Amino acid sequence: MATPEKAMTEFETQDRRDPSGRNAYRRSIYSVPVTVTVSIGQKRMSVQEILELQPDSVIALTSKVDDPVDLYIDDKLIAKGELVETDDGQIAVKIVEIVEKAVEAE
Repeated sequence: MATPEKAMTEFETQDRRDPSGRNAYRRSIYSVPVTVTVSIGQKRMSVQEILELQPDSVIALTSKVDDPVDLYIDDKLIAKGELVETDDGQIAVKIVEIVEKAVEAE
């Protein structure tokens, strides 16, 4: 399991501080927005079952409440985490493992 501190090499840290135009171009990518998707479970359903869904319907997923969740960026698995509640009642993800090599979603 890699930690964020170990994920960036000394070379990369020095490179980020380089004020040259070449590095400014590289740094510009840091502001590109990406969508992070958190997968908490799955359920395979028939079209008929989906059409029968009503308000208050419950769909049981393949995972349990305490199971790890998967974090994806553009359908690539990048990390695993656990669901937590923030002080203001929002749901959040605590990163517990960074995937060494991004894995394509199945």
